[in-house]
Amino acid sequence: MALLRRPLLLLLLIVTHQFLQFRIAFGSVNEEGLKQEEFYEELLLKPFPDRKLLTHFHFQSSAPPSTSNGHHHHLFPKAISQLVLKFQVKEMELSFTQGRWNYESWGGFDPIPSSNAKPPGVELWAVFDAPQHLIDALWKNLTHTLSGLFCASINFLESSTAYSAPEWSFPPASGKLRYGTLPREAVCTENLTPWLKLLPCRDKAGISMLLDRPSIYRGFYHSQRLHLISTGSCSEGMDPGIILEQTLTVVLQPDSQRASLAHASEKHIQPRWSLSSIFGKRISGRCVLAETSNVYFLLDRGLVAELEHIHKENVLISEKFWTNPSFELSAKPDRIFIEESRLLSKNASVLYKFEIEKYSESEPFDLGLFWKTPVVWLCQQAPLHASRFLMGSGNERGAIAISLKSTQSSEAFMGSNSNDERCELRVDVFQVVPWYVKVYFHSLQVFVDQQPKAVSDIIEKIHVSPSKDKVSPGVMELVLTLPCSVSSAVLTIEFDKGFLHIDEYPPDANQGFDIPSAIVSFPNFHARMVFLENDSLNKSPLLSKFQEKSPVMSYTEVLLVPLTTPDFSMPYNVITITCTVFALYFGSLLNALRRRVAEEERFLKDKAAKKMGRIPLLLTKLFAKLRGRHLEGPQAPPASSSFINSKSVLKVILIAGLAACWQYYFS
Repeated sequence: MALLRRPLLLLLLIVTHQFLQFRIAFGSVNEEGLKQEEFYEELLLKPFPDRKLLTHFHFQSSAPPSTSNGHHHHLFPKAISQLVLKFQVKEMELSFTQGRWNYESWGGFDPIPSSNAKPPGVELWAVFDAPQHLIDALWKNLTHTLSGLFCASINFLESSTAYSAPEWSFPPASGKLRYGTLPREAVCTENLTPWLKLLPCRDKAGISMLLDRPSIYRGFYHSQRLHLISTGSCSEGMDPGIILEQTLTVVLQPDSQRASLAHASEKHIQPRWSLSSIFGKRISGRCVLAETSNVYFLLDRGLVAELEHIHKENVLISEKFWTNPSFELSAKPDRIFIEESRLLSKNASVLYKFEIEKYSESEPFDLGLFWKTPVVWLCQQAPLHASRFLMGSGNERGAIAISLKSTQSSEAFMGSNSNDERCELRVDVFQVVPWYVKVYFHSLQVFVDQQPKAVSDIIEKIHVSPSKDKVSPGVMELVLTLPCSVSSAVLTIEFDKGFLHIDEYPPDANQGFDIPSAIVSFPNFHARMVFLENDSLNKSPLLSKFQEKSPVMSYTEVLLVPLTTPDFSMPYNVITITCTVFALYFGSLLNALRRRVAEEERFLKDKAAKKMGRIPLLLTKLFAKLRGRHLEGPQAPPASSSFINSKSVLKVILIAGLAACWQYYFS
């Protein structure tokens, strides 16, 4: 009986352990009848016209309002929850970016570039749910916490010269918003590792298994982003609910040698790729803690229109849509979504969905794409393409120019009203300049279609916050009203270059100083993709995000301004020659003071006696006895002690005089 009880007891322990794990991971209702924490993981793949591939990882964790979540969590990262509660964060976004999004080739109108295309370096903004007089202190503490959490130099944003308070031009603008950037911050794996630790399965299971560091950091562009929203407020003993969104956007170049050999001579053939060839791994199943785990393959409007034009039919939604005359997918999609056609858009995007739940280690998921025919298309652009550059020369003054060029998208969306004189295109511009770039806001000039215009005719609204030396940066917020038929517009503003104290220069001062990217947004245009109604959309945070109305937004280039820099080698030269003079002075002084003349004379006599040898010494003594003379010891060199003493005193006096003259000259 004892032998039978042991296996039963062991089996009971195993079942209890599994039940507890399941209870912790998938408990749907807690003791208070509230919704439990949830986690979703998704991956979006999208080809670009320039033979590159977009891989967009999207993870979402949510913690509902509760009385106990502030002390314990099942799935939600505790560090983020404590950060929200301690610093009273209502909304926050942090991004680490390397490279710059190519708006001309990769588009700027769909939700991906509008929400995930970020400026180089670090960008941080936060909205606080606290009194106005506490916001600056909360911001400084928040930057230090994030700096330690993500192993970055975010703490440099604590200085009042590094952050600003936008009024209305920045999308989540409010009086309690703080915004700061670090354009020169380097992004590496030590920033990605803490970001992955916020995921329940980290990079050990699910879609996050594909996050191979070498594959990510050799891409043309990558941006890891963290966005959180606090729902509700801390009232009645309830902690607020939090929605944490983590995205990683990477633009990679598939191996061009794997292109179709049949079309090797074609110029526009797209490369063949698969998940294993890009990341070196395959997905062996979903994260067991995730509610849903899906992979999406997106064909944008321009590519769909070109494929339909080539084959004269809609082959993308046929019975075998995953294998057609244009391309072939290595796996059969589980579902297909068609974007709802808008009133002024004839084309619609096509989205293929792959569910990871049915795959395992024995049958891993490895999506591949093989192009059969060359295809040329264009991604949808923003109404105006924004760029920025410097004008002028020298280290005294210059000018900043923001150029807006039409991409014909505004006319396409405005339709027949684009030629109407009453048709207007609104553009919001948000620009921050460091305090050492002294901008003259009264010198603002506007050129529309290469013709100068009055500022009051184009600028509908303006807010200027002049910079203060070593206190705060300069902020400029503009609302431009341009005609829909505009082809180009240029804004110019002059500035003087300031002087810094030698302690304020960075180690690489000769490289120049960075002016953060300007933000150009179009409030009348919204980047959204609405797919046909389906129950599965309610369970997909990524597709739900696509359906939100977010304004089209783009970032300009980071400007590099050379300032007047001192000769940093001059202090080194002064220190070197001063140390040399002091070494000679003290060395000679100590040598003269510590020298003993009597001991030196006795030492010289002994040394001369040793040099004579035994035989010469005996012969000398013998000749002296024969001659009847007394033998004298070896004579020392002709130098008297009085002469030596006077010489030492003269040396000391001379060196002291030189030192006094040197000190008087430099003082």
